[in-house]
Amino acid sequence: MAKNSYDAQAIEVLSGLDPVRKRPGMYTDTSNPNHLIQEVLDNSVDEALSGYCSNIKVSVMKDGFIKVSDDGRGMPIDEHPEHKVSGVELILCKLHAGAKFSGDDYNFSGGLHGVGVSVVNALSDELEVRVKRSSKEYQISFNNGEKVSELEPIGDVGPRNSGTSIKFKPNPSYFETTEIQIKKLKHLLKAKAVLCPGLTIDFINEKKSDDKQRWYFEDGLKTYLIESSEGADLILQDSIVCSKKSDAQELEFAVNWSLRTPKNKLDETYVNLIPTAQGGSHLNGFKSGILDSIKEFCDYRNLLPKGLKINADDVLNSAIFIISSKLQNPQFAGQTKERLDSKDHMSFVASTTKDILSIWLNTHTEEGEKIAELAIMSAQTRAKVSNIVERKKTFRGPALPGKLSDCNSQDLNETELFLVEGDSAGGSAKQARERSFQAIMPLRGKILNTWDLESTEIIKSQEIKNLSTAIGVLPGNNDLSSLRYGKICILADADSDGLHIATLLCALFLRHYKSLVQEGRIYISMPPLYRIDSAKDVLYALDDNQRDEIVAEFKKKKGKPKINIQRFKGLGEMNPPQLRETVMDPLTRQLVQLSISSSDNANSMMDLLLSKKNASARKEWLEKKGSLAKI
Repeated sequence: MAKNSYDAQAIEVLSGLDPVRKRPGMYTDTSNPNHLIQEVLDNSVDEALSGYCSNIKVSVMKDGFIKVSDDGRGMPIDEHPEHKVSGVELILCKLHAGAKFSGDDYNFSGGLHGVGVSVVNALSDELEVRVKRSSKEYQISFNNGEKVSELEPIGDVGPRNSGTSIKFKPNPSYFETTEIQIKKLKHLLKAKAVLCPGLTIDFINEKKSDDKQRWYFEDGLKTYLIESSEGADLILQDSIVCSKKSDAQELEFAVNWSLRTPKNKLDETYVNLIPTAQGGSHLNGFKSGILDSIKEFCDYRNLLPKGLKINADDVLNSAIFIISSKLQNPQFAGQTKERLDSKDHMSFVASTTKDILSIWLNTHTEEGEKIAELAIMSAQTRAKVSNIVERKKTFRGPALPGKLSDCNSQDLNETELFLVEGDSAGGSAKQARERSFQAIMPLRGKILNTWDLESTEIIKSQEIKNLSTAIGVLPGNNDLSSLRYGKICILADADSDGLHIATLLCALFLRHYKSLVQEGRIYISMPPLYRIDSAKDVLYALDDNQRDEIVAEFKKKKGKPKINIQRFKGLGEMNPPQLRETVMDPLTRQLVQLSISSSDNANSMMDLLLSKKNASARKEWLEKKGSLAKI
């Protein structure tokens, strides 16, 4: 019989590195250990960014160990005044321990949270650290995150011989595979060398005798772009290269355009030399700046055909580019740092990009017209596609639902339908939307649980009938020729009821509109739960953890500014500008794509959660797992 009491004894406090071992996916990519290497590497690169390191060596060893060495200052070996252990031990064994929170020792850095290397230690069978500092070499060892030998000197070195060497062996129980993706690792190392001119990076794969490589770049981004665009028919003889610095942030980028898109199109973005695969504010700022400069150039020279509008995709479809941003205290979407969420940096990148490109275009008018021509051709192609897309009209079939606020565009490349929870939120969404391409359809509470039903049955529900009419596709029908929107976005409150509604809608699409899911048409919006403001700074948080991180950053500011926290009970509490910024503006919102593959257990999980025949199994699962839910 399951224990029904909930008292203080049920509360578990995780200490040390236990949180990492309990939930490794929250701290790193568990598909393979590549991200562990990146965490160690980032610390060495931070030394290089600060001017203390000129050589880094990465070795993949035959026995499964990975070794990262640098000639930086070396980890601190003295005793911490409060915690009474060496700096090395504190960094390796304590989450959120580091020297990069204040910015006093590192102006720009990738390791921001004091988490990365301790995560590596927690998820490694063995880890050994050697530090060269103060004319001596020191060593300390760990097993599964626990110290097995004290920090002690093992030899003498020259007074100028300093640095850190970390050798670790990933624990296979935390990863799908312990095999290192060598190609991706090499690409990362090369990019680090490109983005940090003067830094030499050596790579040795001991599993292959001839697999050695060295990277050193004096010319940085320009050389990298040329090498990466091999096979592309570039229209600019010399790529556009930009570099601008301020006290708190920097921007570098290189961009060119190609008549033929290369097989592996270069479109990479970095923040403090960390690859941001999902882009973020620096990429959005770059898109905004480059679009504004091209539009301004076209308008001034009267290049645009009447009625034709170009967008960022038109400009960048044929572009190859690399962006490197540096800023103090960047805000990332998570510990893996794949997306930058620092809103202030977006305006810096946008204005810098626009200023640089505008000057360049007006001093290279002939080449500028070639770039404009590519954008115009893309926009014309997009317009032609929209003209042939069959959209249901009220006079050609069932009348569109009365609650649907349709958009003007018919282009599947840009149109979006937001399925919004409730009339109140629907009203705000109508005011917040971009009418040209965003449609709004409020939903009445929780829709029918369709998981166990046939497609012919669920159409009897008026809510689902209206939804099908709005989308232009009948449930169970794989023919998408009448599809009315390119993206269908589920927008529900960030509470338990909202999650329930979102789950029911996901079940509807997975079961009865599978072709829409397979084509990547279904998205879930991520509305914030909190609004945090301090003075003129306003940030949003998806959950309690993000809220606490933002508050902690605000508290570090001088003058102890007043911090206000607003918790949104639902979307209806957000005014239209807030709703536009957080969930509707393509440049600032967060969308999660609904997808399914043969390797995941989505169907079995949905069966467990929603199927009537699994009621007993669901009860048992809730009794075991229900306490893990975050309310």
